[in-house]
Amino acid sequence: MAEYSIAWWNLENLFDVEDSANRPEWARTELLKELKGWTGAILDRKLSQLSLIIRKINDGHGPDILGVCEVENKPVLERLVEKLGALGRHYAIAHWDTTEDKREIDVAFIYDQDRFSAHEQFSYVVLKRTGTRDLFQVNFRTTTGRRLVMIGNHWPSRTGGELETEAFRCQAGETLAYWLKRIPEKSGNPLVPTLVMGDFNDEPSNRSLVSHALSSNSALQVLNARDAPRVFNLMWPFLAQGIGSHYFNNTPNLLDQILVSKSVLSGAGGLRVKGTAQAAYAVRIERYPEMTDQGTYPRPIRFGRPSSKLNETGYSDHFPVSVVLEEV
Repeated sequence: MAEYSIAWWNLENLFDVEDSANRPEWARTELLKELKGWTGAILDRKLSQLSLIIRKINDGHGPDILGVCEVENKPVLERLVEKLGALGRHYAIAHWDTTEDKREIDVAFIYDQDRFSAHEQFSYVVLKRTGTRDLFQVNFRTTTGRRLVMIGNHWPSRTGGELETEAFRCQAGETLAYWLKRIPEKSGNPLVPTLVMGDFNDEPSNRSLVSHALSSNSALQVLNARDAPRVFNLMWPFLAQGIGSHYFNNTPNLLDQILVSKSVLSGAGGLRVKGTAQAAYAVRIERYPEMTDQGTYPRPIRFGRPSSKLNETGYSDHFPVSVVLEEV
């Protein structure tokens, strides 16, 4: 039975170099101060650090699909793929350029062409007063013919206050739920396996995810859902363990999450989450010792940038999260 390692990672400000010719003119002004001193050498170091961790995922084999956010453009992703060459995989990139986000950061997928092909991709705009990242959908197919719809998310941040910005994330949740309902209709397959992951900038228990994206901590509720496009949030058990994918003011935040559709829980669409509710699902927060602060709080060691606490031995301010799917 074939298995597939699927992972997500917020790469923390993976920008192109300070004077990049790939950057639109309007973004040069927006990012002028933030990217001061972001040279080719520092970018190369950042990419090397990220690749060290990515290669550890999936027991040292690297993920079959890796969703990422906070990447400026496709050229920096191409350089990251080059750094992953030691894995011997044939990685390709599915990327969507979000032109409305004022920091010019995108969501993308890196996938192994020997295991998956990408047939279609779509971008869903989150309607907000100021631009934000789109939701990014890619329709994959395994080499054995199984279909897998994946949606990458990077919802509006909490900058300005959690409650003050909550409505923006609720809008993103509504956008996601709308398309989760439309996908089976448009694909002509009510059982198409769908996996949603991303940096939601909210906890699994927040309204944006529970009331608007219709995510649940009950597998039974999702399996018995009729009309509502409910999804099962695989990250709930980590809340009880006090483990986060991101830390703010020494408090663990579970912002990076993986949600799956009914068909991925049941296996009715040909792919399912490995494990069961009784015998833990194969989902992890990837916390390797070298990327974890060994002080009182086990937070990720960030890389930063020259304009804000650069640490060239760091990686990202988020931990990756991963899940294993298996064929049925």
